[in-house]
Amino acid sequence: MKNILNWTAVALMLSLSAAMTQAEDQAEIPGVGPVSKPVKLFTDFKFTEGPAFDLQGNLYFTDIPDNKIYQVDTKGKLSTFLEPSNHCNGLMLDGANKLLACEMDGRLVSINLKDKKVTPLAPQYKGQRFNAPNDLVIDQTGGIYFTDPHFRAPEPLPQGKVAVYYRAADGEVTRLVDDLAAPNGVILSPDEKTLYVIPSMSKEMWAYPVTSPGKIGKGRVFCSLKQEPGTPEPGRGGDGLTIDTKGNLYITSGLGLQVFSPEGKLLGIIEVPEKPANVTFGGKDNASLFITARTSLYRVDTKAKGHRFPGKSS
Repeated sequence: MKNILNWTAVALMLSLSAAMTQAEDQAEIPGVGPVSKPVKLFTDFKFTEGPAFDLQGNLYFTDIPDNKIYQVDTKGKLSTFLEPSNHCNGLMLDGANKLLACEMDGRLVSINLKDKKVTPLAPQYKGQRFNAPNDLVIDQTGGIYFTDPHFRAPEPLPQGKVAVYYRAADGEVTRLVDDLAAPNGVILSPDEKTLYVIPSMSKEMWAYPVTSPGKIGKGRVFCSLKQEPGTPEPGRGGDGLTIDTKGNLYITSGLGLQVFSPEGKLLGIIEVPEKPANVTFGGKDNASLFITARTSLYRVDTKAKGHRFPGKSS
């Protein structure tokens, strides 16, 4: 049975304890915090991923092995939103409040929140299904950048290689990057001039200049993740990530959320009781991190505020 906590109760608990808990066990990151310890909101899942908020403040997240998308409404009630989900992973809402989702069974789709109708946006590339779409970000034109690594994909890989793609608003799909080991998390800078790609099988994180929607220049190493002691080369990479209004990146890793400045400087690490897989901003003033971490969903309040992507409907 899932552990359910009411949003209001959680907010009150955090506000009362913030002064005592701030920075008790870890150094505060200037301008970021955190201003509370991680609070476990729900647990007893198999592997949580893909947190995303809709325009009304409802939270959606996935449990990949359980083949479900969950919803937490504004009153804190947990329910199953969609089952089966075709093993959905990354989620994001577009400007029309449709839920965009990476189905690890091989498609990029849009889900109507009212009737739960699933509409394929990118079912294949060059006549073949995708390997296992993992994460996505929508730009202001309605175009979608998404990653397609090998996790949960059939062998041999349907696409023959792992890659990053762009699905334009008119439906055209372009392969952009195919030389990274397990491209996983993906996000844009607030001005949408930089595309960040987070590989899982290398400690080096990458950034690409966006010259126009769906067009990128030569990539560069943006930063290298701090590694757990004894990690062999080439190191372990990240998984999911989010970004705040100042352009700071919050990358999930074995050590917690590694926070990097837009210049690629490690500002600090926000520790989480379980290894985090993905994260998004939400809550009051968009100033709380909601973290999917293996069997649980956590919340951490911050001084920073999350960037909201206005992406048009696809």
